[in-house]
Amino acid sequence: MKANFLFLLLLAGLITGAVSCNSGRIHYPVTKKINQVDDYFGVKVQDPYRWLENDTSKETEAWVKAENSITFAYLNKIPFRGKIKKRLEELWNYPKMSSLWKEGGYYFFAKNNGMQNQSVYYILKDLKSEPQVILDPNKLSEDGTVALSNFSVSKDGKYLGYGISRSGSDWQEFFVRDIQTKKDLPDHLKWIKFSGPAWHGQGFYYSRYAKPVKGQELIASNRNSKVYFHKTGTPQEEDRLIYEDPEHPDWSFSPDVTKDQHYLIISVTRSTSGNALYLKDLTQKNAPLVKVVENFDHDYWVVDHTGNQLLIMTNDQASRYKLIALKDNDLNMDHAEVVLPENEKEVLTGVVLGGDKLIAEYLKDAHSVLNVYDRQGHFLHEVSLPGIGTVGGFHATPGENLAFYTFTSFTFPSVVYKYDIANNRSDVYFKPDIDFDFDNYVTKQVFYYSKDSTRIPMFVVYRKDLKMNGKNPTLLYGYGGFNISLTPSFKVSRLVWLENGGVYAMANLRGGGEYGEEWHKAGTKMHKQNVFDDFIYAAKYLIHEKYTSPDYLAIRGGSNGGLLIGAVVNQAPELFRVALPAVGVMDMLRYHKFTIGRYWASDYGTSEDSKEMFEYLYHYSPLHNIKPGKPYPAMMITTADHDDRVVPAHSFKYAATLQATCKGKNPILIRIETKAGHGGGKPTTKQIEEAADLYAFTFYNIGIAPKY
Repeated sequence: MKANFLFLLLLAGLITGAVSCNSGRIHYPVTKKINQVDDYFGVKVQDPYRWLENDTSKETEAWVKAENSITFAYLNKIPFRGKIKKRLEELWNYPKMSSLWKEGGYYFFAKNNGMQNQSVYYILKDLKSEPQVILDPNKLSEDGTVALSNFSVSKDGKYLGYGISRSGSDWQEFFVRDIQTKKDLPDHLKWIKFSGPAWHGQGFYYSRYAKPVKGQELIASNRNSKVYFHKTGTPQEEDRLIYEDPEHPDWSFSPDVTKDQHYLIISVTRSTSGNALYLKDLTQKNAPLVKVVENFDHDYWVVDHTGNQLLIMTNDQASRYKLIALKDNDLNMDHAEVVLPENEKEVLTGVVLGGDKLIAEYLKDAHSVLNVYDRQGHFLHEVSLPGIGTVGGFHATPGENLAFYTFTSFTFPSVVYKYDIANNRSDVYFKPDIDFDFDNYVTKQVFYYSKDSTRIPMFVVYRKDLKMNGKNPTLLYGYGGFNISLTPSFKVSRLVWLENGGVYAMANLRGGGEYGEEWHKAGTKMHKQNVFDDFIYAAKYLIHEKYTSPDYLAIRGGSNGGLLIGAVVNQAPELFRVALPAVGVMDMLRYHKFTIGRYWASDYGTSEDSKEMFEYLYHYSPLHNIKPGKPYPAMMITTADHDDRVVPAHSFKYAATLQATCKGKNPILIRIETKAGHGGGKPTTKQIEEAADLYAFTFYNIGIAPKY
């Protein structure tokens, strides 16, 4: 009773009085302001909503409740919201299956019958046997908010090491399951992030952090990563420390083991770009840890060990990546041999050893190409794909001619293919059945020019009977960062948009990896404005070509893409009718102070680097460039209470500032999901609810009622 009374007092203190945003429709809470001023190189910057950074305080809890109350009251009044949700449930309800992969002598795959909150994992003794459930994450929680985050089988096929995430957090817990009995051992490992179980013998390597201070689990900076070895059947307290570096507390270590158990690989990172590489020969007793690469200038990914050499992908002197070989008896990068040289037109994104060949995946204008080479790197042939789309989950085994992969595109639900490597033949292994007429839709790749005349690719999807009259509801999506490539993919929720005459556009902005490291660097640090310009000019292209007009154009992006949306609505609000920034990085002056935010400095720079870098960030930071009195698009900001990657304080402070300064009739709402994180592992029920709200809000504010 006492706690409830305190909560009500706090709630009353936060929302006493109201500001109307001049709309006469929505009365936002008056969010408390404090006198917080920071000095950056002599520039005084106010941060009146700093208190919202405390995600566990009663004040923040009350604020979240007040904001959600307003948001859901608004959404409940949209007459077709329930019909959109019902249609989404109809479309969602079809079987989905992952690619198959082989570990420990067994085949594994994940499958969802349609409406299960989490996909179920199955095991096969061989491809002719009946699949058996090996792990059902739906049994780990009643509401589906416990998700599988890692799945790794021991070399001898005796054990399954798996990780779980609770409520969408990046924190993982590891468990060990006996594959024969399908029962868990007593093993329970905690405080793990961005690591998997890397099996060797009767145990595995992994990395972890120290236990955070209570109440700081989702916001405290994660430092002092350490690599341990865990022996199955023993408590975590007995795990053996393998590697640490106290002199560099901000570095993180990610261990892996080659398939043949020859090498322990430790990838060392201090950002999202570039890594050092350490190797240890596990076949030799007391072998030293060899620091093969000690700087962070380039990326190095070990593909595998074969024969007497390591195959490594790198962008060292190869912006579009190449494959090199390092001999066991000479682990000197200066003596590495090139197996697959850099391709001048395509980006190498992955290499798999299968049969006696190398299967290499490339990106060509942001869509997949599969090429097959012999082990010496001589081109043999291309793998025929169904069209312009994306290959995923390519799994093969050295010495075996059978492989599996998936292929998908915007109007091509993910299909699993069985691939005969020796005969270069793909056959459908699993194809989903969806009650939707995909033949009525077209996917088109266009190219437009940005502000500085750089040529940018963009995919556009729409009904074949589309009229170019500028009145089509259009959803433009972008990301533009961290060397991440946006490629064609299928998303069932998008069908609601398309079948109601909506146009979907996805722009491949600089900052991504679509054209290699040069393309990535062209959208980072002091070049970040290129990303925003690329997106704004994508909108202008769609308007000029009469796909749409500002009254019908909605924009969406998440995480770094949420930053993108926040920046462009400040810079060109007149172009957009609706904006949907999700889990965005909105405070560019303080992002590096939370959890693993400091890793993003390689893309962004930080406000502490230099006066010049501070001024550049301050100039575009979404939170700090909201214009008082300026009309903004209708906005629904989305975040989640367990997001410990981009902490929700970014969105909290951004929403509070917008609501306090906005002008016009457009709503400025924030939807805060509970028991969810940055997006990974979100249960089906929550995905459908969120999609229904986003599409209902967008259609409603564009002024179009779906035909349901």
